[in-house]
Amino acid sequence: MTDLTEGTAVADAELLALFSDLDTRANPYPSYQRIREASPIHRSEMLPMWVVTRYQDCGTVLRDNRFGKGDGTSRIFGNPAEADDPDRQVPLLSNDSMLRKNPPDHTRLRGLVSREFTPRRVEQLRPAITDMVNQHLDHLAESGGGDVMDVLAFPLPVQVIGELLGVPESDREQFRYLVRDAAAALEPMVDAATADKARAASQEMTDYFTGLIAQRRQHPSDDLISALLEVQEEGDRLNDDELIATIILIFAAGFETTTNLIGNGLVTLLRNRDQLDLLRWRPDLAHSAVEEMLRYESSVQLDARIALEPADIDGCDIAEGDVVLTMLGAANRDPDRYDNPDRFDITRTGIQHLSFAAGIHFCLGAPLARLEGEIVFNELLRRFPNIDGDTDAPWRPSLTLRGLETLDVTVS
Repeated sequence: MTDLTEGTAVADAELLALFSDLDTRANPYPSYQRIREASPIHRSEMLPMWVVTRYQDCGTVLRDNRFGKGDGTSRIFGNPAEADDPDRQVPLLSNDSMLRKNPPDHTRLRGLVSREFTPRRVEQLRPAITDMVNQHLDHLAESGGGDVMDVLAFPLPVQVIGELLGVPESDREQFRYLVRDAAAALEPMVDAATADKARAASQEMTDYFTGLIAQRRQHPSDDLISALLEVQEEGDRLNDDELIATIILIFAAGFETTTNLIGNGLVTLLRNRDQLDLLRWRPDLAHSAVEEMLRYESSVQLDARIALEPADIDGCDIAEGDVVLTMLGAANRDPDRYDNPDRFDITRTGIQHLSFAAGIHFCLGAPLARLEGEIVFNELLRRFPNIDGDTDAPWRPSLTLRGLETLDVTVS
């Protein structure tokens, strides 16, 4: 057996553990390291795809226009046995979603949303978000603690994105589990039951937003849905299916990943008390602290692209149509990119993590997630001189989307 074959075998064994073993998923970073050391880029013999783990290689795949979106990822994400059946496709991953678009359609859709979802508009939300954060912290203070995921990490982002889009407050709670069920289709190699549950949840969201869009057509409001409808009415090529898929994507991505940022970031601070104390006394470090949280415990661990034409990555020939899995969590801890990558350091400089992806599919909501994170951690530490919590809080069984099930804390 050659060294190359040995490396591929080691990498595939680690990959299998990541895909199938809950304990490995709970702490994937040692497996990432072993894959990167054994075969940092390899054609898997277990699944029909290439796997890349180094920062530079992942960045190349995400930014290079030779790679894009395509149906081939259905063989990895979702139910492979039924991936070619259009009736089994999950609407969140449908061809009408920006997640599945390449230029020029992706450019058109993103341009329409970007008109309203601008960094300037996001920054204007700072006072409102600060008020929202403190409303939720009031509940935490009254009880002397609680499950941060229930009290803060879920309700805050869904409130923020709900206000931005125009989803009535009374309707928001249902989306916690609908989005989680639908997002299961983003996990690798799910079974048929999980895929069916994801499809049902996505259909329920589609039905809901179809009704809400109809209401906004009759009674426009000062929200993003009404703004997108106005753009549509002006004659742009945004059709109803694209509108619904775009709204679902904005709403789901607008709180699921930010919920995980808050939970992942807080448990990391609790495990690194020196950094928690530093941030308490240096609130000006909030921005770099959030960037380090995103690098160290990324809410999104995996992404995938299709080779749209023959390409190469560091001398490896990638055929047109090949799936390339970028392991973002591994790239963010690449020692060739970051000194002491397994150390959590909120004073770290030069952070350019891949947690929001890169290239044309860079996360549209990144400025909003960053703003929410900065406000949450500054206000949390400002209000509570003492915070203790469960540093062994359980992780959800997902790999693509990394987040906690619960995080119990006490505050005073």
